[in-house]
Formats: sequence, structure tokens, C-alpha cells
Amino acid sequence: MGWESRRGRGQYFTRSVRRAGRVVREYVGAGPKGETAAAEDAYRRSRRDVEQAAQRTERNQLNSNEAEISDLCLTVDKVVEAALAGAGYHRHDRGAWRRRRDG
Repeated sequence: MGWESRRGRGQYFTRSVRRAGRVVREYVGAGPKGETAAAEDAYRRSRRDVEQAAQRTERNQLNSNEAEISDLCLTVDKVVEAALAGAGYHRHDRGAWRRRRDG
């Protein structure tokens, strides 16, 4: 996207548009019309960048929370395993907890 100048005829604004799977340059205009289109594109681009930054921040926060929850779950699993083993239970082939018969 941007301003182009060909053969010294002045500048005009074009933008790249995807049509039928191909990128095509689309003529927008010169002078005030081109400046308005360029400002609109810059505004859209800046809004998209802000939204992407917000999404990135949210994703990082969720990943951090997920890591904390995962650590907590591992700790709880170890505590439960120790409590059940102490109470006379065992896990057969990493399956369900069962009470030992020869207790």
C-alpha cells in the first residue's frame, strides 16, 4: 500500500487487494482523495496493531495462568497420591486407585 509515481506524472495512492487468491494493486486516486485513503489505511493499520497487541497481552496472561494452574494440579496430584498410598491404596498399571487386599 502506498504512494506511487510513474514516469514523473505526479503521485497517486494505490492499495493492495486480494482477489481470487491473488494480490492486485488497486488505484485509489491522487491529491485529496489519495491523502484521505492513505489516512484511512493508516488509521485501520494502527487500530489493527493495537488490537493485535491487546490480544498478544491477553494470550500471554492466559499462558501464564495456565502454567500456574498446571503446577498447582501437579502438586495436588502428588499430595493426593501420598495420602492414598499412606491410607493403603495403590494404582494398578497407572489406572484407578484400589485398596490393597493384603492390608
